[in-house]
Amino acid sequence: MIYQKRRGEYLISTDKRKLNFNTTHNFLTNCYWSNGISMKLVRKAAGNSICFGVYHRKKQIGYARVITDYVRFGYLADVFIIEEYRGKGLSKWLMKTILNHLQLEDVHAWMLATKDAHGLYEKFGFKIIDEPKRFMRLKRK
Repeated sequence: MIYQKRRGEYLISTDKRKLNFNTTHNFLTNCYWSNGISMKLVRKAAGNSICFGVYHRKKQIGYARVITDYVRFGYLADVFIIEEYRGKGLSKWLMKTILNHLQLEDVHAWMLATKDAHGLYEKFGFKIIDEPKRFMRLKRK
């Protein structure tokens, strides 16, 4: 199911056919959380996620993806708005759109990782984990 929201000249869409993978890859391969990621892996991740493209007219200016089982767990990843479009409330609109998406309304627990955007996510109820010792991870190269 394709989901779209408009706000003036801006559009958020889950239609993967609209995604500009060059824009997405360029941003992700140059950011701290996925520095150097290959185009092949960006496409693979998108193929296995609900993707939200943010567009000004037809130009992709942002992105986010959700990995989920649609009931118990959702992981928010790769959220960005390109620099020249920041400060316009687009990241807040993107977050609101994701969290209000009909397919995601039953998701019980959400997680994400961030180094520098705590303020944004706290506005939507995200909090530092109370019991970090309960969580484990396996990190591969």
